[in-house]
Amino acid sequence: MHPRERDQMEERCKGYVRADMIDIKRLDEQLDKHLNRVWAMENPDKAGKKGTLTAKEDWEIDPDKLVVKEAIARGTFGTVHRGLYDGQDIAVKVLDWGEEGQRKEAEIVSVWTAFRQEVSVWHKLDHPNVVKFVGATMDTSALKIKSRSKRMGMPSKAACVLIEYLSRGTLKSYLIKNRESKLPFKTVVRLALDLARGLEYLHSRKIVHRDVKTENMLLDKNLTLKITDFGVARLQALNLNEMTGSTGTPGYMAPEVLENEPYDKKCDVYSFGICLWEIYCCDMPYPHLRLSDLTSSVVYQNMRPEIPKCCPSSLAQVIARCWDPDPNKRPEMKEVVTMLEAIDPSKGRGMTPLHELQGCFFSCCL
Repeated sequence: MHPRERDQMEERCKGYVRADMIDIKRLDEQLDKHLNRVWAMENPDKAGKKGTLTAKEDWEIDPDKLVVKEAIARGTFGTVHRGLYDGQDIAVKVLDWGEEGQRKEAEIVSVWTAFRQEVSVWHKLDHPNVVKFVGATMDTSALKIKSRSKRMGMPSKAACVLIEYLSRGTLKSYLIKNRESKLPFKTVVRLALDLARGLEYLHSRKIVHRDVKTENMLLDKNLTLKITDFGVARLQALNLNEMTGSTGTPGYMAPEVLENEPYDKKCDVYSFGICLWEIYCCDMPYPHLRLSDLTSSVVYQNMRPEIPKCCPSSLAQVIARCWDPDPNKRPEMKEVVTMLEAIDPSKGRGMTPLHELQGCFFSCCL
C-alpha cells in the first residue's frame, strides 16, 4: 500500500477499535481505555494530570471550590456535613466505603453502583419540591474536613454528593417535635401537596423513588418540603417483571414490594399514603409491630395505621385510596395532587393535641 493511502486509511480509522487488538477476556477494560483515549483527543485541554486521560462527567465538581465542615448526621455508609461550594451553603453527603479489606468487594461494588445511579438520576432533575443537586465527586483524596477543633482527612475510600442545605432538617424530625401539639390542618395539606407534587414530577420523568418516607423529606426555612435521597431510585422498567426486590423501609413498603413481586410507580403512591397519615397524626406507623410480623400483617391481614375519626373525610379518602392493597386501584400522583388541591384547609382541623384529653383524640386514637 502506498504511504499516502496508508495515512488516509489511518485517518479514517481514528476513533474505531481494531478487532484484532481486542482481548475478549478483558473487553470492558480495553473499551474503557479506548473511550478515554478518544475523549482525550477530542478534549486535550481537559486531559487528566500525569498522562491520565479520564472523561469528566457533567455532574463532577471542582474539588478546589469545596469546603467540608462539621458532620450534622451519620448513617450506615457515611456522614452528612455542612459545607460551602463556590460560596454556596450546601450539605455534603460523604459515602464512606471503608478501608482496604474492611468491606467485601461485592458490598463496595453495590455502594459504588448506587452512588453513580443516584447522581445520574438526580443531576437532571429540576423541581421546587425536589432537593437541588449541586454536584458530586468520586475522588476525595485531596479533600479535607474542617471541624472546629482540627482538620480531619477524608476516608480513603469515599465519594461526595453535594446538595442544597435545608435548615429545618427532615420531615421526620419536624413531626417528632410536634408530636404533642400536632400540626394545623393547613400545614398538613401544605406539606402533603409539596410531597405529592414532587412525586408527580418524578413519575412524569419515569422515575420511581422506591424509598418514600418522612426521613427522606427535607424542609427549608419556609417549611417547603423537598424530596431527597435517590440512592434507591431508578428509571421505571418497560418490563415490570424487571422491577422486583425488597427495596425501601418496611413500614412504608407496599404489599407487592414486601412480597418481592413486580411493582411500578404505584409503590410510591402507597408510601405516600403512609406518609400522609404520619403528617396528620405526627406519629409513627406500626410503632409496636415487630419487623417479622409486618409482612404478614400488611400483606395477608390488610393491616394499615388507624385513620382517626377526627380526620376530615376529604383527607381520609386520599389516604385510604393511596394505600389500597391493589396497585391498580391506587390513584396516579397527578390525581392525588388534584384531590389535595380541592381540599379547603380552612374547613378542616388537625389532629387533636395530646394535652386535650377529650373528644376526638380519646374516641379514635387511644
